[in-house]
Amino acid sequence: MKKFSQSMSDYEAWLAHELQGEIVQEGIDEKHRKMGEEAFSFLRATYWRWAEIIYAVRPELADMPQVLSIGDTHLENFGTWRDIEGRLVWGANDFDDAAIMPYALDLVRLAASAILAQPNAGISGQAIAKLVLAGYVRGLEHANPIILERDHPWLRDKLLLLEDERQEFWKKLDKRKPDEKPAPGRFVDALRNALPRGAGSFTPLPVKKKGTGSLGRPRFVAYVKEWRGGPVLREAKALVPSAWSLARSGDRVIRTGVIAAGRMRSPDPHFAVSGRILVRRLSPNSRKIEIETDAKTLLDGAMLELMGFEIANCHSDDALSAAAIHNDLHSRGEDWLYEAARAAAEVTEKEWKDYRMSAG
Repeated sequence: MKKFSQSMSDYEAWLAHELQGEIVQEGIDEKHRKMGEEAFSFLRATYWRWAEIIYAVRPELADMPQVLSIGDTHLENFGTWRDIEGRLVWGANDFDDAAIMPYALDLVRLAASAILAQPNAGISGQAIAKLVLAGYVRGLEHANPIILERDHPWLRDKLLLLEDERQEFWKKLDKRKPDEKPAPGRFVDALRNALPRGAGSFTPLPVKKKGTGSLGRPRFVAYVKEWRGGPVLREAKALVPSAWSLARSGDRVIRTGVIAAGRMRSPDPHFAVSGRILVRRLSPNSRKIEIETDAKTLLDGAMLELMGFEIANCHSDDALSAAAIHNDLHSRGEDWLYEAARAAAEVTEKEWKDYRMSAG
């Protein structure tokens, strides 16, 4: 297995090649900074490394049934949007690294991220794994989108913004300034096509420090301050093939839009992939809970169980694969998920500590 420093260098060279000169160095620098902060952030920023080493950590995972999976699964990869009926929906919302892989990897990475997020949070690794797996099994048996309009009031209350928070969301956009360097034409076109008819002119605003794993990719927003009585916001982000394909010599098909529109999900109708650009609607209704602001909620038992349930929603697009997964689970021991997540978390934490020391 190659050293981490060489792995990172190879990945960033690959990313620069895939982006054809559009890599955002300021974003790469920010990613490097975040990687040194804590083990959880390191995990988020290094999905390519996870894909590269996970079979060495737990070889048995390679033999589990394969399915179109999220890939870069972690505690903060869940949020809200409005579906075609205007309903508030919660679920996985980042599919940049979606690829066909053993189903267990989404579960292991989620559980490992929870173990790393708050080592002293008062919930054991065994409890985390059991909750995630219980939700996943329930989801395989009763897959269904997670709609917050009527059900899950505890989660809805956590996610709806207060009035002053909604105002602050738009005020921050009012303060944003366009970059001196104009946005590439493909992003301008993608944003223009995503805006509602009659929205008028806009100046693409660059987003250089949003996210963690996707830092370094060009990302722009189109902000229209007034359209039929209110503001409109769209985001366009560069896509590249999943880092899973880089590590595992898989196909280079971008499946972001496929998994997002799965039959057991109720997607945002404004979430669309065109070529190598993802466009989506942003608003105060598009929210996620972050470790920094509310670790208690993310590590709550009901939340971990619901995350497992949502992973099953994503895996249930193919009914035959879901059935194969369900059968495979019956052959596993009681603690297989915990043991795999614990081992993955330990390796990640060691690499994080080594990276932090080398970065000085």
